[in-house]
Amino acid sequence: MLPITLFRNAQEKERIIAGLKKKQVQHLEIVEEIISLDEQKRQVQSQSESLTASMNQASKSIGALMAQGKKEEAEAARKEVSNKKEEAAQLQQQLAALEKELEDKLISLPNLPHSSVPEGKTPEENEVVRSGGTMPDLNAEALPHWELTSKYDIIDFELGNKVTGSGFPFYKGKGARFQRGLVQYFLDFNTDAGFMEVQPPLMVNEASAYGTGQLPDKEGQMYHATEDNFYLIPTSEVPVTNIYRDEILKAEQLPVKFTAFTPCFRREAGSYGKDVRGLNRLHQFDKVEIVQLVKPETSYDALEGMVNHVEKLIQSLGLPYRILRLCGGDMSFTSALTYDFEVYSAAQQRWLEVSSVSNFENYQTNRMKIRYRNEDGKVELVHSLNGSSLALPRIMACLIENNQTPEGIKLPEVLRNYIPFEYIN
Repeated sequence: MLPITLFRNAQEKERIIAGLKKKQVQHLEIVEEIISLDEQKRQVQSQSESLTASMNQASKSIGALMAQGKKEEAEAARKEVSNKKEEAAQLQQQLAALEKELEDKLISLPNLPHSSVPEGKTPEENEVVRSGGTMPDLNAEALPHWELTSKYDIIDFELGNKVTGSGFPFYKGKGARFQRGLVQYFLDFNTDAGFMEVQPPLMVNEASAYGTGQLPDKEGQMYHATEDNFYLIPTSEVPVTNIYRDEILKAEQLPVKFTAFTPCFRREAGSYGKDVRGLNRLHQFDKVEIVQLVKPETSYDALEGMVNHVEKLIQSLGLPYRILRLCGGDMSFTSALTYDFEVYSAAQQRWLEVSSVSNFENYQTNRMKIRYRNEDGKVELVHSLNGSSLALPRIMACLIENNQTPEGIKLPEVLRNYIPFEYIN
C-alpha cells in the first residue's frame, strides 16, 4: 500500500490525486479522508503517550509517599492512576479503531503510476514501445492450435473437462515433453542470467496473499482452501516475493534475484467466448517467473534489464512480438509501471499476451515490511519487481500455430538440447 508519509507531505498530495486519476480511481475524496484520519490517529496517539507518561510518574510517587508516611496522599495517587488507566484504555480502543479505518482506506488505493505511464482506460490505449521478429507466412489451410493439438493428440481439453472442468487440460505424449522442455529451457535461461532458482509452495497463507496485493483486490480470482485458510497461488510471484517478509536486509544482499517454476491457479470468473478457446485462457497453467528486490534508486534500471531479458528469451524462440507500455486504466492494482509482451498467433491472426514485467516500487514491500539498511545505517523499504519468463500456454499456442508444416509442427532450434525430437507429428 502507499506509505502514509506520502499523505503527510502537502507537495505530494497533488501527485497522489493525479496518479489516482490516471489509474481511473473515481472517489478522490478518499485522499482527504486519509489525511484527516492520520491527523486524528496521531493526535490520539500523542494523548495516549502523554497519559502513559503521567501514569508512570504517579505510580512512582506512590512508594515514595508511603515511605514518608503520607498515606492519604498515596491513596489519592492510587485513585489518580486507576482513573487514568480507564482513560488510557479508552484511548487505546479509539486508537485501534482509527488505525483499522486508516489501513482499510489505504489498502483500497492502487499504487501510483510512474510518470511515463500513458493516459488511457482500455488496452487499445496502451503504447507500443517496440516490436521484433518475422511474421510467419502460413497457407490458407493453417489450423488454430486447438485443432492441431487434437490432430497430433498432444493436449486433451475434453479429458481435462471430464476429470476436473473447463480450463484444466491434459498434456499428453510429445505435448507433455514439449512443455517440460520449455520449462527447463526458461529456467536455465534465467539462472544463466544470475537468477537463483527456488521451488516455492503452491499454497500461501492470507498474509502472503495480502503482501503482494492479491488480497483484498483479487480475492474473487483465487482458489481458496477454506478449512486451512490457504490460497492456491495465481503466480509464483506471491510466495517468492514473500520470502523476505518482515525482514531487514543488508545493503550488500541487494539485488535479490529469484526465478521459479510453478503451476498457477486462477478462477478467471466470466471468461468465455472464442478469445479464451484452447490454451488462450486456462484455470491452471504453468509459468516461469522472475522476481527482484532492489535498492529504490536502481529499480527502474532493474526493470529495463528485466524487459531486455524477457525480450531476448522470446527472440530465441523465433516468435514475432511487440512490447507495450500499459496505460493507467489497463495496469494492475499494484504496479507503478508495466510492460506487456505479446506474441503473434498466425492462425488466430491476433496478438496474445505472454508476459508482464512490472515495477511495484515500495507498494508491495510496504505491506510486507521488506526493508534494508542502507550505507548510512538508515532502514528503508526496498523496491520489488517481477515478470513472466515465460507463461507457457500462449507461448505453446503460438509455437504450435506459427511452426506448423506439412511434416508436422517444427520445434525451435534452441530447444534441441531440451526436447529429443524435431517435429511433433
